[in-house]
Amino acid sequence: MIKRARIAVIALALSVLQTGTSQACTSFTLKGNDNGRVYGRTMEFGMPMQSKAILIQRGTKLVGVGPSGKAGSGKPWTTRYAVAGLNVLGLDMVVDGMNEKGLSGGMLNFPGWAKYQNVSAAQARNSIVSWQMLTYVLSQFGTLDEVKAGLPKVLVNGAPLASFGGTVGIHMTLHDNQGRSLSVEYIDGALQLKENPTGVYTNNPPLAFHLASVGDAANMSNNPAPTLKVGGMALPPASSGEGFYGLPGDFLSSSRFVQAFTFARFAPTNLSTQQQVGTAFRILGQFDLPPGSINLPVGSAYGGADTSAGYEITEWTVAADMKNLVYYIQTYDNPDLRSLRFDQLPLAGGQIKTMPLDQPMRVTTLMP
Repeated sequence: MIKRARIAVIALALSVLQTGTSQACTSFTLKGNDNGRVYGRTMEFGMPMQSKAILIQRGTKLVGVGPSGKAGSGKPWTTRYAVAGLNVLGLDMVVDGMNEKGLSGGMLNFPGWAKYQNVSAAQARNSIVSWQMLTYVLSQFGTLDEVKAGLPKVLVNGAPLASFGGTVGIHMTLHDNQGRSLSVEYIDGALQLKENPTGVYTNNPPLAFHLASVGDAANMSNNPAPTLKVGGMALPPASSGEGFYGLPGDFLSSSRFVQAFTFARFAPTNLSTQQQVGTAFRILGQFDLPPGSINLPVGSAYGGADTSAGYEITEWTVAADMKNLVYYIQTYDNPDLRSLRFDQLPLAGGQIKTMPLDQPMRVTTLMP
């Protein structure tokens, strides 16, 4: 029965992969030798996300968007925890971020699968729109157990976002500093909360498919292949760099899941959490999209409201140090690290503050 269930999941997933749009966001977690955790992720998209760093202070009054699509028609709430991260399209929200308790996470594209709850007009005041999910969770909950208890009490609708060009179909990954990860997916109108033992997340299909297929990477090794002996002849490896031989190298969500799982699995274990931030960015670099590698045809749904032809890029990468409460950012135009340090941020005040990411890249001229 388990084998048949796995085959059914894979068949259904493949049917969506054949018709779905392109997407390439990837995330994972690393552990420091001081028991802290680092969460890292990339953001790829076909339209400019216009992201800025954003701080949503403790005590900020926010309003939900109901199924009508109007701000204020949904659930109102006041933030319990300060949240820092990145927004998109000028919205007062985080698409990725961390709160003052170290709870971190992000929303990743989930086309072809995301289907939210059917919210009636009478239920609208207890609902938020899909793209508000992470903001609500990080500003209201301090632990994953609180998320599991509290999120089901709020309805999530699929009201369209004009600047995106329709409903924002996403799923969400959440992580705490104790090493737990949680997947949040709305499929066929039902909320699915699943513990994710891998700490890895990509895009469609659902987490269940990725967990069913990642076992194929069980024989991956970072060690050189041994010399093969046949008929008394020694046949050593013909090429250097043979570690992880057979690791998939394309940009499919399923391939990137296996890649991220493998890189995180074999990452150094003798480094502090702060040092693992550097490891995270080296791994994240493996998922940078070379410009032109993923083409977006005119009118591509993945391009959001932008109907022009173009290609997908890695707009930014981030790493959240959940122990020391520092959120690090790199952008496509500027690989210099910028940080949001919670011990230096005004966490209280009931306001939303945004910070641009258009700082010029610094180039050091070396002289003899």
